[in-house]
Amino acid sequence: MSRIDIIRAWKDEAFRLSLSEADRASLPANPAGPVELTEAEAAAVEGGLSAACCCSCTCHSSQVRMA
Repeated sequence: MSRIDIIRAWKDEAFRLSLSEADRASLPANPAGPVELTEAEAAAVEGGLSAACCCSCTCHSSQVRMA
C-alpha cells in the first residue's frame, strides 16, 4: 500500500472501511493515536467549560455535567 493510501486510510473512514480485511490489518498505527474512543474511554472523560461572568449572579457558578 502506498504512503498516500496509508495516510488516506488514517484520515478517511469510508476509504478505510473499503479496504480488504488484510489491508486494514496491515495498516501501521496512526501516529496521532486512536481515531475513536471506546465507550469506556468516552465515559471516563471529565471536564467542563468555564465562563467568565461579570455579574454577581450565581447562574454560571455551578459546573454542569453532561450525561
